[in-house]
Amino acid sequence: MKRITNLLGFLAMLPVTAQAQQGRQLSLDEALRMAESQSEAVRIAQAGVHRARGLQMQARSQYLPQVGASLTYSRTLASQFEALADAGPPQPPPGTPPVPPDDGTTYYSPCTRYLAAAGETDAQRLTSLETFARCSAGTGGFPIDFSKVGFGSKNQYQLGIEGSLSLYSGGRVQAQNRSAAANRTAADIELVSQRARLALDITEAYFDAVLADRLVAIAESSLAQSESVLGQTRLARQVGNQSEFELLRAQVTRDNQMPALLQRRTDRDLAYARLKQMLNVPASEGVSLSTGLGSEAELVQVARTTTGATTTAEADTNSAARAPVRQLNEALRAQQEELRIARSSWIPTVSLSTQYGRVAFPSSGLPDLSNFLTNWTVSISASVPLYTGGRTRGQAMVAEAAVREAEARYEQVREAASLDAQQAHALLAQAQAALAASQGTSQQASRAYNIAEVRYREGLSTQVELNDSRLLLQQASANAALAVRNLQVARMRVALLRDLPLGVGMITIPLSIGGPATPVAPNRIAPQGNAATTTQARSSASTTIVPPQDR
Repeated sequence: MKRITNLLGFLAMLPVTAQAQQGRQLSLDEALRMAESQSEAVRIAQAGVHRARGLQMQARSQYLPQVGASLTYSRTLASQFEALADAGPPQPPPGTPPVPPDDGTTYYSPCTRYLAAAGETDAQRLTSLETFARCSAGTGGFPIDFSKVGFGSKNQYQLGIEGSLSLYSGGRVQAQNRSAAANRTAADIELVSQRARLALDITEAYFDAVLADRLVAIAESSLAQSESVLGQTRLARQVGNQSEFELLRAQVTRDNQMPALLQRRTDRDLAYARLKQMLNVPASEGVSLSTGLGSEAELVQVARTTTGATTTAEADTNSAARAPVRQLNEALRAQQEELRIARSSWIPTVSLSTQYGRVAFPSSGLPDLSNFLTNWTVSISASVPLYTGGRTRGQAMVAEAAVREAEARYEQVREAASLDAQQAHALLAQAQAALAASQGTSQQASRAYNIAEVRYREGLSTQVELNDSRLLLQQASANAALAVRNLQVARMRVALLRDLPLGVGMITIPLSIGGPATPVAPNRIAPQGNAATTTQARSSASTTIVPPQDR
């Protein structure tokens, strides 16, 4: 975008031209600013950058600990441990002495703890031991407080915190981060590339509309000249100075100008419609373009300015600096990192993890803090694949093939970028030469037509000579306007060449009226015709708009 900004100062030097359409004033630099906020391609590229940033954040997160928390409540509807609860608390066997009243003396039930009282006889101690054994047999010999261990508990609360950290991954994490960084760089390049392409497309569409206005003006002027000749011939016919043949020739010449004018107006409407569509301007809204092509003297100044700027632009168009080449270079780096990731699958991985939990089994309602019990574990684990059935080897083979393909594509695009830069500079040089060749031609053609008109009015020349002069004037004016349009587009393309995709703006269509075919920018207005055609055929030469290419 910096290159686009540098061009705006030059674009401001271009003259203001009165347009056929009335309404909103729109300059080229304003159109460039509007287009970026309205372009779907730019928004897609911006989404790609956002996605690449997210993937890069995911890759970086593997360097940091992963911590999570959980809260779980479980309600037991039926449990296999209900059989233990149905048995009730263990009962002392028959003959067990009752528990004495609470008189402050520590007393333990014989079914919960065996501890004979002091001073008891051996027979009493033996009886207490047998009683405890019989009580313990009712619970398997081990009395359990089920409210603590949770067997068969109706309510279960679990609070947990888990954490893990990768200690060693065999280079997998580092490769994933490098791959994500390469993809992020490629996405940034794609965004800049789409902005450059949009700037070139807007420039083409804008100058197509400006050129269409100029060609309409030329066609209207040619029709006015034909009307003037027809009026002179009709007056001469009435006084007997011209034959009926000359009058018919003048009428046919005038009528042949109408289809050409209608075609020019249709081309202008289509050019404006395309520009509005690219800027998301309503079709019903009038637009007046304030940046025009200029007069003959102004075109000379444009050519001089462009010639001075060409050398500066050439220094920044080597193939290694082109956006497609840089993108494929980043893609190659990403594929190389993917290969390292695939190969690292054979290397053991080591990770550290910990789990901390608090559990409670209240009999009803919410638990108290005293009901919670603690579980806390720390573990170090290592894993290595021993046999995968060829899956790991297959992944490595796929990654190797992707690297080889990326290398071949990189070399292919680098060579194409060099040729593309040569073509861009060749088109710029050709546009400069065409503009230089057209300098003064339209003025000379206008002077020749004025002389031919005087000669015809004085009866010194024929109508054929006058028509030839008019056609030459029309062709010279259209060629001059088309040359400056091609020059502006070619200059913009060279200025943006570093960030443009390959082949943008290259299509083979006629450069000028009656000229040979040459690669120029797409979507441009190209007058049709051939210098070897007859006078009548040349008088009906029309301009066609090449439809937008599916890029």
